[in-house]
Amino acid sequence: MSYAELWQSMGLFAKSIVFVMLIMSLWYWSITFAKWWHLRKSTKETRKFAPEFSRYLQEEQLDGAIHVAEKSKKSHVARVLGEALAEVKPLLRDRATITAADINSAERAVERQMLIITAELKRGLGILATVGATAPFVGLLGTTMGIVTAFQGMSAAGGSGSLAAITGGVAEALITTAFGLLVAIPAVWLYNYFTTKIDFISVEMTYTSKELIDYLIKSVGSEFGRSIFTKEFQTQKASQSSGPISR
Repeated sequence: MSYAELWQSMGLFAKSIVFVMLIMSLWYWSITFAKWWHLRKSTKETRKFAPEFSRYLQEEQLDGAIHVAEKSKKSHVARVLGEALAEVKPLLRDRATITAADINSAERAVERQMLIITAELKRGLGILATVGATAPFVGLLGTTMGIVTAFQGMSAAGGSGSLAAITGGVAEALITTAFGLLVAIPAVWLYNYFTTKIDFISVEMTYTSKELIDYLIKSVGSEFGRSIFTKEFQTQKASQSSGPISR
């Protein structure tokens, strides 16, 4: 029997199973394309943003670094670094004094932005995982009911059905399991791919944000002509490193 003949001979329940899995497949493929496009745009803009941002920092042009971070809206790294710079930007431009509390505030802003970006990146992965886990069972349900229907037909015919009729019924039943596997296998692959990609992006955001915080701690000072750290920050660092002195 050809696939067209199998489809025509399938019962209403088996056709509904195939229809459900077709919807599942279209659903997760649309999510896959949207997420792939989003990650591609973010990665491409990050590659363009990173050297320009580093150049501004090396040239000690913090205003330029802030501008390029605000301009790169689609880059995940730019969004994270922009949140840190947004906390200290008013102080830098007003020639105010940056304290340890300001640096801590910048770190908390980075953490908040990383949580938001990670949640955005993970949106839709649950659907991929659900489809990959349930599609084989949906197909197996169609197979089970198809075999039951085939044996019911044999029983109604008094066991006089030909071998072709029996194999045709079994083939009709097994096609739903095959379709379920075809839907589930790419979903599992794509889920693992996006999970690994998002983990890498999370590491990238964490590393770059820590580098920027260290840069602000070490470099934002009188050499910029804008602001200096107060003795409060230096005292806190000294007390944390030395600890209490016993006599």
